[in-house]
Amino acid sequence: MKRQSHLITNKNIRMKYFKLLIMFCFLGVLFSCGGDDDICESGEGTPRMRVAFRSDASGKAMTLDSLYVSVDYGAGKIPFGWVTKVDNSLIPLRVDDSPYTDVYFKVSTKGTESKVRVSYTTKTAYVSPGCGIKKSYENLTSELITPNPVKGLDAGQNQIENEDKINLYLLF
Repeated sequence: MKRQSHLITNKNIRMKYFKLLIMFCFLGVLFSCGGDDDICESGEGTPRMRVAFRSDASGKAMTLDSLYVSVDYGAGKIPFGWVTKVDNSLIPLRVDDSPYTDVYFKVSTKGTESKVRVSYTTKTAYVSPGCGIKKSYENLTSELITPNPVKGLDAGQNQIENEDKINLYLLF
């Protein structure tokens, strides 16, 4: 009888150590997952185009009461929705090999829509495993295809390397 109780005690001790080992392995896996490259947080991804608004009459910066933006990425227009009290907007451009992106602007729900074609050349650079490849846009030119409500365009900085500078001014 003593021998069996001794075996049961050893078995319990081994089981406790086994559970402890499993717990340490689980915690090790949990805390070792992830890293700095998992998420592209520091603005290293492909930058968006910054658009601002000016008065056609005076050329001064203006704030729009409302703005509806949609972009054609090659498979039809994708809406970005309504924004109110806006003085500039960030718009992602196409990341495929297309040399242009068509952007549509409206200022009222039942109003007409302006179409602006933004043409460019692109450069790619590898950033990190988490961010992948970053595109930068150069030689930006814009053409107003369909006027009203946008009356004209003024060029801003003609390259997009980050999102700090205005790349295009829409005249209203």
